[in-house]
Formats: sequence, structure tokens, C-alpha cells
Amino acid sequence: MYVADSRASTPTASVEGTARPATAGRYRSTIAPTVLALGTVSLVTDVSSEMVTAVLPLYLVTGLGLSPLGFGLLDGVYNGFSAVVRLVGGHLADRGGGRHKWVAGAGYALSALCKPLLLIAHTLTPIGLILAADRTGKGLRTAPRDALISLSSTPESRGRAFGVHRAMDTAGALLGPLAAFLILRATVDGYDAVFTVSFCVAVLGVLVLVLFVPGGRSGTSVPGERSRTAAVEARPTLRAALGLLSDRGLRRVTVCALLLGLATVSDSFVYLLLQRRLGVPDGWFPLLPLGTAAAFLLLAVPLGRLADRWGRWRVFLAGHGALLLAYALLLTSWHGTGLPYAVLALHGTFYAATDGVLMAVASDSVPEALRSSGLALVQTGQAGARFACSLAFGAAWTLWGDRTALLVSTAALAVCAAYALTFRPSRETAV
Repeated sequence: MYVADSRASTPTASVEGTARPATAGRYRSTIAPTVLALGTVSLVTDVSSEMVTAVLPLYLVTGLGLSPLGFGLLDGVYNGFSAVVRLVGGHLADRGGGRHKWVAGAGYALSALCKPLLLIAHTLTPIGLILAADRTGKGLRTAPRDALISLSSTPESRGRAFGVHRAMDTAGALLGPLAAFLILRATVDGYDAVFTVSFCVAVLGVLVLVLFVPGGRSGTSVPGERSRTAAVEARPTLRAALGLLSDRGLRRVTVCALLLGLATVSDSFVYLLLQRRLGVPDGWFPLLPLGTAAAFLLLAVPLGRLADRWGRWRVFLAGHGALLLAYALLLTSWHGTGLPYAVLALHGTFYAATDGVLMAVASDSVPEALRSSGLALVQTGQAGARFACSLAFGAAWTLWGDRTALLVSTAALAVCAAYALTFRPSRETAV
């Protein structure tokens, strides 16, 4: 049973027509143990995954000699293949009411098993299959994990809860590239050593999940939870999950996530663009993600709290504004030493303002019984769009060059962001 679920409260004043508990202040000041435990799992797992992510672009393009188009294909697989299985993971977690932990655990375990396989793969096809399997694991675990965070938090504090989780997750993302950098400098066969250590750390993350994350789920709602009675009482079937798109608020959030994802250049391409602009040595390349991770870590909780108070949709769109500024800087002729710091700070601000905040926005429109499936719908649209963007950007880079490809992406993001300004979630908690 979740801590937030097990506390009784008496409704008093209302926000937007919904009863608020008298102890709302206490809820807002408390982060559920479930959130902290999941944050620890994500921290450890991200150390593992970001070790690989930090060296993968250089390993594939420089070490194996892949073209930008070939890398764009693999990067699209790495970042977008999980879209295929996120709905499956969300559906499996909702059925039975207590499977969120175990579906997430299966996803973490599958990703861990993929790490040592990179040691024996040296051509495009096997590497693509391994990355697809790794992202299948991510697809299985993401929606159940975020559903656990949402269900263990009150509506008024979800932005902060997701911010705390993303901050812990990003602490791992900060340590992962640093570990990869140190391993590359200390070993002869650096890439093999990175993949081996990554596997060991991933196994530790699975053990933390099994031992410390609660596996049950209470049948009572979090105080103040917005839910439609008919939807909550319905069985969590695939038809019921897809039927959530009939809700105007969730449909708008999903459409916006998809459109913006279509114009969001993947992290790996951003780092490759910076390396080419500044001539960063190969040995220092794994440190570039540290800038993004540091900004994300510092801003995730403050922006989560701001989203709870100022409006989650506003913060979400402001994050895309920061990304537009980062792209604009990469398109200028500026080659100063401050360029990477500015671009990576804006890149991290984008993630801090959008990643967890989007899940908090979507949670307001999804009933508790279908929480995992509903969040998976939004994540699937976004991941599929980013997969398409990686393919398109890699092809554009190969045909027209990196600068033209980025210019097209920047213009597309500006158009999609302007269009998203016309949307408003029909239900958004604000305090």
C-alpha cells in the first residue's frame, strides 16, 4: 500500500471544483517512500545506461565507421523502438492491479542482459537487434514506473514527485558519462570495459527494485484524485486503454507530445554537432552529456514545484522554448568557449521542464485503474515521433549537411511549439 494512499483526510476547500484534503500541505511536503525507492533504482540504472549512451555515438561513427544515416537508423531504434512495447507494458501492469513492480522489473532485467551482448556485436544488424531488445526493456518498464510514482503522490504534488524522481534519475545520468570517461582513459580496450561495467551496474539496479520497491497496490484512491467512475470501474482492457483518447484533455496532451517529438533532435546528434563545431577530442566526448545531466539535476525539482504552482502546461512549453534557443546557438557562427556550456545548460533545462512534467500533466486526465496504460499512450506517441525524427535528421545530415538539417529541425520545432500554444489540457491541477 502506498503511503499517500493509506492516510485519511477530510475534504475542505476545492480547486477547480474538486475537493482538496485539509492536510494538503502535509502531502505536498512529503515525498512517498515509493518515489524515493524508484528514484534509487533509476539512479543506478541510469549510471549503467548512460555509460553506454555516452560512448555509443563515437563507437559507432568513429570506431565502426557508420555513416550519419546508419547512425541515425540505430539511434532511432535506440530511442524510439520502445514505442512499440510501451502500450504492452502499460496494459500488463494495469491488469491484476499489482503488477506494476514486476512488469517494470522485467524491463530493467531485459535491458541489463543486453549490455554484455554489445561485446560481441560489431556490425549494423546485430547491434541494431541488441539496441532494439534494450529499448524493449525500457518500453516495458517506463509506464509502470511512472504509474507507481503518480499513484503514490497526491494530485497537488505530482509535479514535485516526478521532479524528485527525475533528479535522482539524472544523478545517474551525470555519473554514467563520468564513469565511461574514466574507464576509457584507464583501460586499453576501453569500449569493452565500459560495456562490462555497465552490465554489472544494471544488475545492481534490478536488485534494488526487487528488494526495496513495494509490490502491492491499494484499492483506494489518493485523496483528491480526479477519476471518472465508469472508467475506474471498467476492466483494464486494451480497448479501455485506447478509449482513453476519447478524453479531450488526454488527446490534446498526446497530440502535442507527438508533434513536438517530431521536431526534437536526439541527444546524440546534439553532442555530435557540438563536437564538430568545437573539435572536441574523442577521449573527451563522453563528458558532453554531463552538461545536460547537471542542468537537469539542478532544475528538475524546482521546475516540478513551479509546474505544480504556476501550471504544468506552461512549464512544459517553456522547456521547448529553451530547446529552441539551444538549436539557435548551434546555428550561429559563435565558436567561443561558452558555447558548449550554454547549449548543454539549455538542453538540460528542456528536459527538466518537460520529462516528468509531461507525465504529471497526463496523470490528471487518466483514471487510477488505467494509469499505466494512459501514460503509455502519451509516451508511445512521443517515442514514435522521436524515432521518426532521428531517421529524418540522419538522412537530412547525409544529404544536405549538419547545418541544413538542424535549420530544418529548428523551424519545424518552432512551428509545432506555436501550434501547441493553442492547446490547453482540460484538467490541470494548480495550487
